[in-house]
Parts: sequence; structure tokens; C-alpha cells
Amino acid sequence: MTREQTSTKTVTQVTYPDRFNIVVFNDDFTPMDFVIQILVEIFNKSLEEAKDLTLQIHEAGRAIAGTYMHELAEQKLSEAIMSTRQQGHPLKIIMEKMT
Repeated sequence: MTREQTSTKTVTQVTYPDRFNIVVFNDDFTPMDFVIQILVEIFNKSLEEAKDLTLQIHEAGRAIAGTYMHELAEQKLSEAIMSTRQQGHPLKIIMEKMT
């Protein structure tokens, strides 16, 4: 009696969690200083990064404030929107899935 040996190969595929961009849009009402403040306080940007992003928002109409995993993106979005509304600003901020 002869025995045949077979081997089994297991392949493990690692997938990373989805990441989400927080996008800030330009408007004609929210002061640039306030946008800079949000970027520094909530999105942990340096003052120079915040100024550069604010100019990008102003010139291009939108910019990515940060990229995070889902739960953290929701938290940052919520904090930013709450802060803008408390100050009476209509700043539009959204979360979109990275592609």
C-alpha cells in the first residue's frame, strides 16, 4: 500500500481598515483666523500647516484637514462641526472615504 502525501497551503490576506478624509470647504462667511484655529486645535496642525491649508481651502475651494480611521474621523468631524456652530459659522466640513 502506497501513501500519497498532499500538502495544504494556507494564504492569509491582511486588509487594513478603511480610512476617511475630513474635508473643509471654503465659504464667504467664516473668518480665516477661525479656520486656522480649528486646524490647530482639532486637527493638530502646526500654525504654518494650518495657514497653508487655509489658503488652499480659500483658493481651491476645499482641502483635506486630516485622514483617519472611521471612529477617529467621526470624532474629529463632530468636534469641528460643534465648534463652528457654537461660534455661529456656517463652515462646511464633511467626511469622505478614501479611494
